[in-house]
Amino acid sequence: MITREEVLAYGLTFPDTYVDTPFRDDNWVLIRLRKNKKAFAWTYLYEGSLRVNVKVDPQWRDFWRMSYKSVIPGYHQNKDHWNTIILDGSIPKKEIKRMIAESYDLVANA
Repeated sequence: MITREEVLAYGLTFPDTYVDTPFRDDNWVLIRLRKNKKAFAWTYLYEGSLRVNVKVDPQWRDFWRMSYKSVIPGYHQNKDHWNTIILDGSIPKKEIKRMIAESYDLVANA
């Protein structure tokens, strides 16, 4: 399983990123891009599991959802452009990192 600390550390490896806690709820910790302040990884605990919301290209959205039961439509976000990754150990770490990297690319090129 991957931890919040690992997600945040990985997110910070991308250029010009920072951690943000924009809500009055420490449960939500985001990684944002400085140039446009857009978030590409939203971490939070929900129903006993750590989750990460990532932006997704609509042409890949269903691929991820069909490949892994733990990838679902984005919680509290546009279901066409965001997926939620439930970090329950069922998705290989390299695939989680790939989804986060793709989210970064989408936000950086917006």
